[in-house]
Amino acid sequence: MTQLDMPAQAPVLTQDGRPLKASLSRALRREKLRAFVLILPLLAFVLLTFAAPIVDMLLRSVDNTIVPETLPRTVVALELWDPETDELPGEAAYAAIVEDLREAVAQKMHTRLGSRLNYEQSGFSSLMRKSGRVVEKIEGDDIKGQLIAADSAWGDPQIWRTLKLYSGTTTKGYFLSALDARQTMDGVEMLPEGERIYLMLFGRTLMMSLTITLLCALIGYPVAFLLAQLPMRTSNMLMILVLLPFWTSLLVRTSAWKVLLQQQGVINDMLVWIGLIGDGNRLVMMNNATGTIIAMTHILLPFMILPLYSVMKTISPSYMRAARSLGANDWTAFWRIYFPQSVPGIGAGAVLVFILAIGYYITPELVGGTSGIFISNRIAYHISSSLNWGLAAALGALLLVAVLVLFYVYDKVVGIDNVKLG
Repeated sequence: MTQLDMPAQAPVLTQDGRPLKASLSRALRREKLRAFVLILPLLAFVLLTFAAPIVDMLLRSVDNTIVPETLPRTVVALELWDPETDELPGEAAYAAIVEDLREAVAQKMHTRLGSRLNYEQSGFSSLMRKSGRVVEKIEGDDIKGQLIAADSAWGDPQIWRTLKLYSGTTTKGYFLSALDARQTMDGVEMLPEGERIYLMLFGRTLMMSLTITLLCALIGYPVAFLLAQLPMRTSNMLMILVLLPFWTSLLVRTSAWKVLLQQQGVINDMLVWIGLIGDGNRLVMMNNATGTIIAMTHILLPFMILPLYSVMKTISPSYMRAARSLGANDWTAFWRIYFPQSVPGIGAGAVLVFILAIGYYITPELVGGTSGIFISNRIAYHISSSLNWGLAAALGALLLVAVLVLFYVYDKVVGIDNVKLG
């Protein structure tokens, strides 16, 4: 009998007569659905509190809809105007902006428009407020002359260039400002040296965050090593001292450092008392980068110690004893055997400390002064004081990109898979 003549094998059935393969597939789908339902609350929480704010931040950083929505006729009228010349737009453009401003005043949008354009050219905010008060009085012929008579700024071609330049629904102006640059009719150009601030703040934030991370590793490693070698009862007692700062308000801890670091503070008094420095040569450790680094190192130190300790507790002491039995001294046994096994803890602690440090706000604000603040302080300023949310969103987006780039480099050099929390 050939293979073709053999009868087809009957499918395997379950007790209820259904094919086994179909029943298994149905059971697998049911398990996946149950798992999805279980994680759905967490997924919704992550989307609402993490993904949605990031998306909103990215949209705000390029949003410019207020200009074309508030000045639709003006945007159309300026399409045929050549901003390269020093000539003012024609009568149609002036008539269009008068009509747009009348509607904007009725909707109370002209002040918001002025605030938006004032970020690109100073004077727009006052121009829109003043024009909003007189626009209803402008009528008849020679609207151009009447508007210029009401405010001479309307006779400045640069005002109209800015309107044309930022007439689109999206803009790269916020990102350019975050990079100390600006958009002109000739292209992108850097701001004058005396007006550049954000690139310097980005560099300072990254360097100081790396410095704080390094100091936390240098201080935290011996502490974690000691805790891991001591008996469990003793290490648990000492661990309370490590966790003690978490039971105190961050604001209180930062304020305490202000008392300790000021020129008439405890540390300077102690240095003068022991004769290490003179009373007239007290150290300046407040309102500068030194104060920020000291205070933040103290605050973030537990986030380095805890991952290190959890990894070190998993390292068997037999490895060190075996190395010594083979002739290695204490230093060689530690460096060749113990330290490589503790590197994942260093990586985990470094990631935690660096991420927390790069976005810190309260401590640099209180003890940093002008030379110790981070880029996060400027983001908070634009959100709460200047209300330039677009620039704040652009700064936040660039900070996010910088962190992702550093993570990529870290993954290539160290390997993110080597990071362990115990």
